[in-house]
Amino acid sequence: MPESDAAIGIFDSGVGGLTVFARVAECLPDESIIYLGDTARVPYGTKSGETVMRYAAGCAGVLVERGIKMLVVACNTASAHALESLRDELDIPVLGVIAPGARCAVDLSRTGRIGVIGTASTIASKAYEEAIRAMAPGAQVVSKPCPLFVPLAEEGWLHGSVPRQVAAAYLEELLQNDIDTLVLGCTHYPLLRDVIQATVGPDMALVDSARATSLAVAETLNGLGLRREEAAPPRYTFLVTDAPDNFARVGERFLGRAISPVEWVDV
Repeated sequence: MPESDAAIGIFDSGVGGLTVFARVAECLPDESIIYLGDTARVPYGTKSGETVMRYAAGCAGVLVERGIKMLVVACNTASAHALESLRDELDIPVLGVIAPGARCAVDLSRTGRIGVIGTASTIASKAYEEAIRAMAPGAQVVSKPCPLFVPLAEEGWLHGSVPRQVAAAYLEELLQNDIDTLVLGCTHYPLLRDVIQATVGPDMALVDSARATSLAVAETLNGLGLRREEAAPPRYTFLVTDAPDNFARVGERFLGRAISPVEWVDV
């Protein structure tokens, strides 16, 4: 059993997982966190499942070497393809973002008609559809890849005509299926929440998997007796596999505060 005062490890293909970092830090303010962004190999969303599994194993290895007590796979694509293999290989709790997001969607939906948006790889995996239907067998799930949302988020194009037009083009098909709940199945998408909400209307329930995942992390730590007991302030560590300065610049947009220092690591 890992030490309760050890850090929580979180990894993502790049900066998007910082939305999960932010929610975990908000939900568990006493916990130390080590975040790894695999910026040398981003994006995962266009890679094959086998490649994503290999990348995920490498990232997990870096974090495990640092003595983490839990691994959070913040990347939806890695959660879809690599979660079970990581659980088989590691002797610490491993959580992904798909099951918590699916559970939240099922709880929020009044009609059982649920939309899911994500990267091409996440949508092709059907991981959200399978998770939702396992919890609610009668649910009707409509999915749509929205790849342009990622560069819009990273470039800070969060408002204005360009993201509105992209959102309208992507989401029209989902709206035609009378969904009442929409899962933001990529960690970048919460930054575009305002544009997405304006496109789908105020009555549409939006599911932020990052927030749902933070609650699952807290529940798991409590259940295993792994909540941090150390009185000192928590420690936040940021690791990347390429371009630390760019990660810090873009990541500030995701966290709403400066990120420093950022350490380069080899995977």
